[in-house]
Amino acid sequence: MATSNAAPVALVLRALGLGDLLVAVPALRGLRKARPEHRIVLATPAPLVGLAELTGAVDEVLPTAAPHELRPTWDGPPDLAVNLHGAGPQSHHALDALRPRARIGFGGPPGWDGPTHAQVSAGHPHERELWCTMLAHHGIPADPLDLRLDPQARAAPAVVVHPGAAFGAKRWPAERFAAVAAALEGPVPVVVTGSAEERESAQRVAGAAGLPAERVLAGRTSIRELCDVVAGAALVVSGDTGIAHLAAAFGTPSVVLFGPAEPRRWGPPPGPHRVLTAPQLRRGDPFADDPDPALLAVGVEEVLDAAARVRR
Repeated sequence: MATSNAAPVALVLRALGLGDLLVAVPALRGLRKARPEHRIVLATPAPLVGLAELTGAVDEVLPTAAPHELRPTWDGPPDLAVNLHGAGPQSHHALDALRPRARIGFGGPPGWDGPTHAQVSAGHPHERELWCTMLAHHGIPADPLDLRLDPQARAAPAVVVHPGAAFGAKRWPAERFAAVAAALEGPVPVVVTGSAEERESAQRVAGAAGLPAERVLAGRTSIRELCDVVAGAALVVSGDTGIAHLAAAFGTPSVVLFGPAEPRRWGPPPGPHRVLTAPQLRRGDPFADDPDPALLAVGVEEVLDAAARVRR
């Protein structure tokens, strides 16, 4: 629920992706509780507006694709600038340009107070814990497990297979996803999700699995519609990408395949979730074009066994 426009503005920067926003939900909720007198404005990409509204932690969303594109729609400086985007200095500079009266973020140039990102991450490597601990150093308590979302609706039950990822390093082979989809098809139908850019590869996975064309949801769902699909799903199978965090937010059983990233930083919370990887083989380059060896070491039967263990 929006507060009065006369309220002081707390501008929070998190101009990143779907999963990045979801791991910041506990920090946003901590800030909301600690600053009830503020109008919390979240600067995040426009496609995530519907998701941001589900958090119950923000009053307004300022569509922002990147820190240098930060363009407030109100007059005057914000009362408070909160950097949940990064450790600086680029994101710090972007917020400093607005001349906020107070600042909360990691310490470092250009003159921000507080512990550095390296100091906090040494003891709290998970992204949820990282941002909550940073806020705690500024006197704002936040619970890193306060990440659950209440869906506005739930789609019909389905098994969600999500083969896409932003970079090749996180993409498990399409033929393996197809084998998993074919094996999981049954009384609960399998659907294949993804972005518009991933629709062609999603169609290939569905075709190889023998699924009808209408089961390919890639490129056909808004963020709120995707939330409905995941909230109602019996299972989500994906790589380490945004939809895995969405499954965690709704408590939907999931099997998450990790490659270059470490589960201790990006993995799901306790619950009906299973992480599969081979850490001893991890190359660790998240921007590589080819799948990380830690991801390739995960086999189809291992995924199906994990799915059987976590399914409702």
